[in-house]
Amino acid sequence: MEFSPATHKDLPELMQLYRAATLQMDAQGIPQWDEIYPDQLVIGEDIARGEMTLGMIDGHIAVAFMLESCAEGDYERAQWRYLEPRFVVLHRLCVHPDFQGRGVARKTMDYLEREVLARGICTIRLDAFSQNPAALHLYESRGYEKAGEIRYRKGLFYLYEKKLIP
Repeated sequence: MEFSPATHKDLPELMQLYRAATLQMDAQGIPQWDEIYPDQLVIGEDIARGEMTLGMIDGHIAVAFMLESCAEGDYERAQWRYLEPRFVVLHRLCVHPDFQGRGVARKTMDYLEREVLARGICTIRLDAFSQNPAALHLYESRGYEKAGEIRYRKGLFYLYEKKLIP
């Protein structure tokens, strides 16, 4: 898998990826995303800021994620253990259904954790939908620890963090 920053030419395929994943989650009874979020405006802004990364397999986007260097205000309510002055927040990690079950999420997490460390940053934070067992398992199996809960439009999300070891 090859990783690279997303560009605006990737936007149509990225939207197909998020739509396919949304339909699959709906079929599994996981009402995490919909036509409102994540939408083309949100993904386009991620690209414009240079924060969206793609993982390509055989010329197709297999996975996408966004890393931002500052937390949303809602995150301030968490009981963070690692009060680092610099950290990143992972958002919108999404594996296309055609590539699920192949270790793509695990390889993506390996990659992004290495990249964060290469920036000299040792803490990653994220939120995960409480009704998405695959996401919860992925993060918890990698040592991410719950640091709180937050309610968004679609329901309860768990806040997680991990201290990376250089």
